[in-house]
Amino acid sequence: MERRTIGATALAVGAVGLGCMPMSWAYSTSQQRGDRSVRTVHAALDAGVQLLDTADMYGPFTNELLIGRALRGRRSEAFLATKCGLLVGDQHVVANGRPGYVRRACDASLRRLQTDVIDLYQLHRADPEVPVEETWGAMADLVTAGKVRALGLSAVGARAGRGPGARMHDGTIRQLERVQQVFPVSAVQAELSVWSPQAWEDLLPWCSARGVGVLAAMPLGSGYLTGTLTPGQGFEPDDARARHPRFTAEMMAANQPVVAGLRRIAERHGATPAQVALAWVLGQGPYVVPVPGAKQERWAVENAGAAGLFLTEGDLDEIAGLPRARGSWD
Repeated sequence: MERRTIGATALAVGAVGLGCMPMSWAYSTSQQRGDRSVRTVHAALDAGVQLLDTADMYGPFTNELLIGRALRGRRSEAFLATKCGLLVGDQHVVANGRPGYVRRACDASLRRLQTDVIDLYQLHRADPEVPVEETWGAMADLVTAGKVRALGLSAVGARAGRGPGARMHDGTIRQLERVQQVFPVSAVQAELSVWSPQAWEDLLPWCSARGVGVLAAMPLGSGYLTGTLTPGQGFEPDDARARHPRFTAEMMAANQPVVAGLRRIAERHGATPAQVALAWVLGQGPYVVPVPGAKQERWAVENAGAAGLFLTEGDLDEIAGLPRARGSWD
């Protein structure tokens, strides 16, 4: 697989990553067994995927434990990215950016992941009660201590409790510039996909000018852009899409023209709609790494195959002409 270089420290990773969250958080996990998830991680590694993205809040904690188990004997093949800064309560999610908490969270993640170093440690959300420079400074100390190789931000500017697709507010660039003065930002992660390209209108140029990597979360629109979801099919109660405005039967039907357009392009290339959607993300810049989530081996392998799909100018023009997605994404 093609490798992409991100960040001031020139971190090299496979062009397509693996989002591990769906294995134990946000999507239905009632049928997902740990051994199946381990096989999915191994299939991704075998296909050339290196970047595995997780977080301590997924589960909470169970996702990191799962990835730690999956990487026994294969740690050297993976680029391990995890996050801190969000606490999961019974009814809500809150941010915690206190320096002492950040240090404890890192040590706990290292234990769960069964590793001596985290390749990319990301601030999941900024804590409005703590100056972001203080949180970032504590994270920088972890690099100095050799526990972390590089730092990143996830959904920068979004509020705690909002998903990675949350619309980023006007303070996003300002927040990035504040932490950049404390310690270099190696990567920024937020939602970027065919049906939400506007999410990065300001951030893509900012990252490109500074060599900051872009981890494109939700590049398949939470599974919608794969073309495998049927309008009105319904979701299990523990699946976040069951409560999402874009996944009502009405909105799923209204957005079918987007999938139909991807499918037309896919047929010309002998590919799948998911691979076309990922190839579009890859085409947004040489520093962009899509991180599609996958629970099953076949999807992880299919997603990895997008690294070898090159869209023509005609393909890109056709995607640009697709209808704007309908339904709230916030």
